[in-house]
Amino acid sequence: MHERLQRIGYAVLTDAPTCYGDATAAMVEAFQRSRGLAITGEVDATTWARLLEAGWHLGDRLLYLTRPHQRGDDVAELQVRLAQLGFDPGRIDGIFGALLDGALVDFQRNRALEPTGTLSRATLLELWRMTSIAPDRHLVTDARDRAGFNEAVISLVVVAGDTALADAVSRSWTGPTELLRVGATGANEIAATANASNAGLVLSFELNQAINGIHLHYWASYRSHSRRGEQLASALASELANACDLPRVEVTGMALPLLRETKMTTLHIEHGHHEGQIETVATVICALVTKVLHN
Repeated sequence: MHERLQRIGYAVLTDAPTCYGDATAAMVEAFQRSRGLAITGEVDATTWARLLEAGWHLGDRLLYLTRPHQRGDDVAELQVRLAQLGFDPGRIDGIFGALLDGALVDFQRNRALEPTGTLSRATLLELWRMTSIAPDRHLVTDARDRAGFNEAVISLVVVAGDTALADAVSRSWTGPTELLRVGATGANEIAATANASNAGLVLSFELNQAINGIHLHYWASYRSHSRRGEQLASALASELANACDLPRVEVTGMALPLLRETKMTTLHIEHGHHEGQIETVATVICALVTKVLHN
């Protein structure tokens, strides 16, 4: 683990290679902070997986559409370079999915290369040649978000999590948009259900007794973020702060597994017990989401 941290620029200077001490924990926290993960100083499965992904550089391996999808910083750089050139790879999330495959094929056709969808050496050299002189170009994915091209009509909302607030939101939901309730399953299962059902919005709830208030998280990582997620989280934070007697309401862009795996706008809502305020908070959430969906 020390070697992997050092390879990506997080040198552990004072702990021995076989020791997980304060210096190691500090470097792990710095890495988690840079990746939009929960800052714990502990290497859980998600942190370890992101450490592995961070070790890949563009050109280290062939990249192409597989099941399960390839993941890594090399995939994210490929997405960024294509987006700089106007080819839409979808969200910059470091996952080689169908949209990135299509963007790569389009690039190959545009440059008179064999349209295989594989990042071969010839494709990589052409990609470097086209983008190396313009590292600060804007991304087409950001332009599409600003123009509203990526906004879909939301016909289904998923409410996930086994908390009193999730239950209260389900009970308070009266909008014309259909609601799908998903119980206490893992992030991958929630994402798979939401993606398979073509939901347009996911509201995920998690009880965290260490939180004195409500934390609203939207997708943000690499060089992109969910513009609509940020707008929805910010609007909801404002409504909650005005209508409820909550100690604190925070909005943070993160790259938690659920936010990364879902293909639609997703808010992950961490909250405390809030005895006596659950129904009020739920009513505010439902009213604001319904207003946003139908404006």
